[in-house]
Amino acid sequence: MKGILVFFAFLVAGNCRQLFVGDQVLRVAVETEEQLRLLASLEEDEILQLDFWLHPVSSDLPVDIRVPFASLQTVKVFLESNDIPYTVMIKDVQDLLDEEEAEMEADSVRERGSKSFNFAAYHTLETIYQWMDSLVADHPSLVTKLQIGSSYENRPMYVLKFSTGGDNRPAIWIDAGIHAREWVSQATGVWTANKIATDYGRDTSLTSLLNKMDVFLMIVTNPDGYVFTHTSNRMWRKTRSRLPGTTCRGVDPNRNWDAGFGGPGASRNPCSDSYHGPSPHSEVEVDNVVNFVQSHGNFKSFISIHAYSQLLMYPYGYSCNDVPDAPELDSVGRSAVKALSTLFGTSYKVGSICKIIYQASGGSIDWSYNLGIKYSFAFELRDTGRYGFLLPANQIVPTASETWLALKNIMEYVRDHPY
Repeated sequence: MKGILVFFAFLVAGNCRQLFVGDQVLRVAVETEEQLRLLASLEEDEILQLDFWLHPVSSDLPVDIRVPFASLQTVKVFLESNDIPYTVMIKDVQDLLDEEEAEMEADSVRERGSKSFNFAAYHTLETIYQWMDSLVADHPSLVTKLQIGSSYENRPMYVLKFSTGGDNRPAIWIDAGIHAREWVSQATGVWTANKIATDYGRDTSLTSLLNKMDVFLMIVTNPDGYVFTHTSNRMWRKTRSRLPGTTCRGVDPNRNWDAGFGGPGASRNPCSDSYHGPSPHSEVEVDNVVNFVQSHGNFKSFISIHAYSQLLMYPYGYSCNDVPDAPELDSVGRSAVKALSTLFGTSYKVGSICKIIYQASGGSIDWSYNLGIKYSFAFELRDTGRYGFLLPANQIVPTASETWLALKNIMEYVRDHPY
């Protein structure tokens, strides 16, 4: 009954959002290679329309699957008949989405009344872009907003530059929101931008960093996808480019970089969430970042912020071979997650992408490392699966504030080591 009422409300509002009534997220505990193989076969079944939040890659790691209501019985029977244990992590995805939307609407009303920005809320692209302008206006001698290009649907792509002067100084790159549905990533980017701006001159370590280096922060790296998660499909991950020969839209922008492009962990199926695209840097969003980073030429660190799983990773993803700097990167990562844990005791794992999560080709930090940017890292923020991509807004500030301790730890290391 609830689902019918929700659906009716959407029709009345003229809203074409995809609904997820009755969809569940199952956590599957893989115990054998045969079970991995069986789950991989499920992933290839296009009829079931399964959305793998965590993929079947190792018996050491759980597999999280959003199962549409229409496929629930089939999937559960399949798992049970093959003695594959599972638990229900999210009983009804739409319930969480309804709560999320109601909270966003309430926050929007409160903000209009108070004229203040709520960092403990999820915001639309328009609101984030407006807030960027206010940040620049409040800190004109430190923050500038640069447009590095436009998205496929012609939305501006903005980078915030934090600098105390001088051209082409050594710099640190941070991006968030390359995967559209990972909302805590974009929200953490907003909080981090505000933290850098307001702590300069008050935090001696950050002040020292910005007196020596610049920081470039891209809060929404996939603006078209992010808008689509707000207007049409909260679970959307990819870009929104149109592809010849298929009705499916978009490319996984973190499988589109020229680093082991088209290899393991990237799909050639245009309908897949992990589709690598027709060629490296085919996505204008990726190409804009590539051109900016290359033309700058003096980045010493490249950090990408994702969610979820509580991991801090370094290259490679496309190969399980150790990079030459693996011991140093591992040490820097462990120091960073130790700092992160001091705030709330949140536990992170550290390792190369291939060894800690799964083999994934065409990723951004593999590309940046191969470009010569040694200190290349990727975060997977909270949580470990209870909410997955639907992390409640009340966890934004705790997530961002602990992540900041890790980010600052990495940036301090980069500042203090010769380059």
